[in-house]
Amino acid sequence: MSESPHPRIRVHELADHPTLAERVLFWTLQPTLLGAVLVAWIAAPDSPLLYPLTLLGVHLFLGTLEYVIPARPAWHQPLTEKLGLIVIAAISLTVGGTASELYNTLLAEPLTSWRTAMNLEVWPHHWPLIVQVFLVFFASEFIWYWMHRAQHRCPPVWRVSGHGAHHSFKKLNAINFGANHPVELFWIVFPAVFVDLVFGVGAAAYGALLLTTTQTAIVHSNLRLNAKGIGWLMTTNAWHIRHHSANLEESNTNYGCAAILWDRVFGTFANTGVIEAGIGPRETTALEKLLIPIREPEGSVIAPSR
Repeated sequence: MSESPHPRIRVHELADHPTLAERVLFWTLQPTLLGAVLVAWIAAPDSPLLYPLTLLGVHLFLGTLEYVIPARPAWHQPLTEKLGLIVIAAISLTVGGTASELYNTLLAEPLTSWRTAMNLEVWPHHWPLIVQVFLVFFASEFIWYWMHRAQHRCPPVWRVSGHGAHHSFKKLNAINFGANHPVELFWIVFPAVFVDLVFGVGAAAYGALLLTTTQTAIVHSNLRLNAKGIGWLMTTNAWHIRHHSANLEESNTNYGCAAILWDRVFGTFANTGVIEAGIGPRETTALEKLLIPIREPEGSVIAPSR
């Protein structure tokens, strides 16, 4: 029997005969990159330039590695395709910023008043900032876990959120972190804003944003990365690529985009490689992606049916 042209690659395992550089990157890339971003934030916790510089630096670094040592060479994105994704990501980030500002405008005053009235001034501001960052991170991911799970299990939520657009890509690279339907950005930014406003988090919210942004880039990357140890709490690209599988059963697992902890707690964690990504046998067109909240593309097998 001939081998499948689309092998079930397990990106949390080293390839045969890896170079020293590949071994080092495999074992250290994710924790080192996350640590570097947090150190940069601690050094300049209020810098408005830190977010765009983090985005640029992380994606230049990961994009270069994906070009030189991809886990799946077939997922290489030509320059025109990469530029298209960069445009989509730029639009998504702009919409996300607008959504965040809108939520803050509409919710800051009522939630602050509610927090005071309910005597919920419980946020541990006296704890070390780095501990507060991870507290915000896992609390936000708890909310996102259930929102994301609802997208995949409830047809109206899948449709109205436009989440199928994010799953429609047949090739995954780090830049796919921002390849979302504009409508979905109002979903994506809500958990972090909600946690910040409900608990009056303050400074640690920015650090958690940088951590989440870096994580979402790493977990979409087309690289071989270790999942031992760090993969108990943090999502790795092995776990998240499985979630992007074109197989419905495989896709309905690993809902934590940045933290895998809640999948482990609530029984939706799974660990296998995937044969292919996407929502069906073909890549949808740009127009089909845009119209997903209105009409599901023909041949989609990932959309929930019940």
